[in-house]
Amino acid sequence: MQYPHHISGTFEVKLNPQAAAPGIEAANLGRMTIDKQFHGDLQAHSLGEMLSAMGEIKGSAGYVAIERVTGTLLGKKGSFVLMHTGTMNRGQPQLTIQVVPDSGTDELTGISGSMGIEIKEGQHFYSFDFSLP
Repeated sequence: MQYPHHISGTFEVKLNPQAAAPGIEAANLGRMTIDKQFHGDLQAHSLGEMLSAMGEIKGSAGYVAIERVTGTLLGKKGSFVLMHTGTMNRGQPQLTIQVVPDSGTDELTGISGSMGIEIKEGQHFYSFDFSLP
């Protein structure tokens, strides 16, 4: 899908490991909380959770995450939810991050879009393609 707006910027992220649900420890699954601060045309804070699984071969894993982003986007205030689905297949990454439909609030009501993430030399960058009504 083609979105009319494109922005990019940086962000910091803190991932904090959480205890596994009872009985899940043996399944090689992990759970973390997400705490991000976005900079640039997206001035926002997000909180969320991530579930992950490691494959039997080094470099293979998968994760899903949900995070609520709250702040300003091109000066418009509100919040929206991002949903992540990512895999590493023997070191080859594939990541999809989509805005959850109808999750936008206030001036961001009706937002749709997708986000990309890149990590270079320890710095986190985002690119966000989106539309607003």
